[in-house]
Amino acid sequence: MSTMMLTAKKCAPEDIADLWDQFKKDPGRKELRNRLIENYLPLVKYNGERIWQRLPDGVELDDLISAGVFGLMDAINAFDMGRGVKFETYCVPRIRGAMLDELRSMDWVPRLVRSKASKLNECLKTLEASLGRAPNENEIAEYMQLSLQEVEKLISDANAVGLISLNKKWYETDSYKDVREIDILEDKKGEDPTRRIQKSDLMRLVTKGLNRNERLIIILYYYEEMTMKEIGATLDLSESRVSQMHSAIVQRLQGQLGRRRPEFGT
Repeated sequence: MSTMMLTAKKCAPEDIADLWDQFKKDPGRKELRNRLIENYLPLVKYNGERIWQRLPDGVELDDLISAGVFGLMDAINAFDMGRGVKFETYCVPRIRGAMLDELRSMDWVPRLVRSKASKLNECLKTLEASLGRAPNENEIAEYMQLSLQEVEKLISDANAVGLISLNKKWYETDSYKDVREIDILEDKKGEDPTRRIQKSDLMRLVTKGLNRNERLIIILYYYEEMTMKEIGATLDLSESRVSQMHSAIVQRLQGQLGRRRPEFGT
C-alpha cells in the first residue's frame, strides 16, 4: 500500500455523501469503490498502528494494513446507508477483525520469542513451587538475571505466543468434518442473555432525555469503549468538545438519577 494513498486528503462531507449515493446505485463501478477506499484508508492505518504497537517484533505493519483494506472493502460493499449509522462507526470492527484474522492465520511469533516464553514459563513454575504463590516481576528478574525492563518486555512478548488460528485442526474424527479450535474454544466473552437485557434496559433508562449526540457519547464511551478522540471523529466534533460534553452529561445525569431512584427498584 503506497504512502501516498494512506495520506490522501479526505473528501468533503458533501462530496463523500454524493459518492456513496452514486456507488450504492451502481455497486459495479470499481472507480467509485476505489475512491471510497482511498477516502477511508487513514482509518485502516490508524487501527493497524494501534494493534501493531502491542505486538512483539516480527510483525509487519504493512501486512496488517493490507488485511485491513480487505476488511474495509467488505464494509463498503455491505454498508446500508438507510440505517442512519455513520460508516466510520460501522467499518472499524470489520477492519480490526480482518487484521486479527490475518494474525491468527499465520505463525507470526518468532522462534526466539517462543524460546524465551518457554524459559519464562519454567521460571514461573519454579518460583511458584518455592514461594507458594505467583512471583512478582522483581523476583522473576532476579531469578532470570534480567533487568526489570527486560522482564516486562519478555512477559509482553510471551503473551503473544498464545495467539493461534481458530481454523487449526484440534483432532481428527471419523466423520467428514474435523474438529477445529473454533469448535471447542470456550467463549469467555459470551454474555448471559438476561444480563444483556438488563444492560440494554439500563442503557435506555440512563440515556432517556438526552439528545442524539449526548446519547451517542454515553453509548460509545461506556458501552463501545471508544476514546474521546474516536468519538470526536465519529461525531465530527473536537476531542476537547466531546470531553466537555461528557463532563456536563455526567454531572446532569447524577442529579437526574438521584431523583429517579425508584425507577431502579431501590
